[in-house]
Amino acid sequence: MATSTVEQYVKTIYQLQQQNQESRVQTQHIADSLGVTPGTATVMIKHLAESGYVDYLPRQGVILSDLGRSMALRLLRYHRLIETFLMQIVGYDWSEVHDEAEILEHAVSPLFIEKIDTLLGHPEQDPHGDPIPSPKGTIPETNTIELSSVEAGKGARIFRFEETSAETLGLMSQKGLGPGVKIVISENSPAAGIITVEGPKGSFTMAQHLAQSIQVLLD
Repeated sequence: MATSTVEQYVKTIYQLQQQNQESRVQTQHIADSLGVTPGTATVMIKHLAESGYVDYLPRQGVILSDLGRSMALRLLRYHRLIETFLMQIVGYDWSEVHDEAEILEHAVSPLFIEKIDTLLGHPEQDPHGDPIPSPKGTIPETNTIELSSVEAGKGARIFRFEETSAETLGLMSQKGLGPGVKIVISENSPAAGIITVEGPKGSFTMAQHLAQSIQVLLD
């Protein structure tokens, strides 16, 4: 049985692959994401390769095998269903559930996950708007774009947040900006590094780098 550390590495590599459009992920990027040294990451990556979870080429990077991808999608399913359960049933705010789910995803059983999936009515998205993988590991495609690319004067609906820090999500929650919320972009100034949106609680200006982590659907 894989340890929680192995699982966390595999899930992180999957997420980095998604950002890199399925190309190989560099050891430094994995180390940065997990807050460890490159040497520590290298040791674990070699272990993952020996266990069949990744294909590793020194100086070229790592990519998940079919076995690793299957594990990553299982963990994402667990994580996102747990987040949804914590918000809808336990009463957490949507901005608080990520850190709790990071812990619980490694401890729950498949039976528990299927029970809460049934209890929740088989949701397709978690509280942050991320798609929940099916039991078979499939994820529906969505035609979203980065908020940072939307022109001033256009309307959009927030779909998901790629930034999951409690501080950032707490701020978004305070401003009334969550998945499903409709907004209008009143200013988009890449030169100034800012974008201003009109939401349910009024006007809010954010940095372009934050807007790049928010996926939206155009109205």
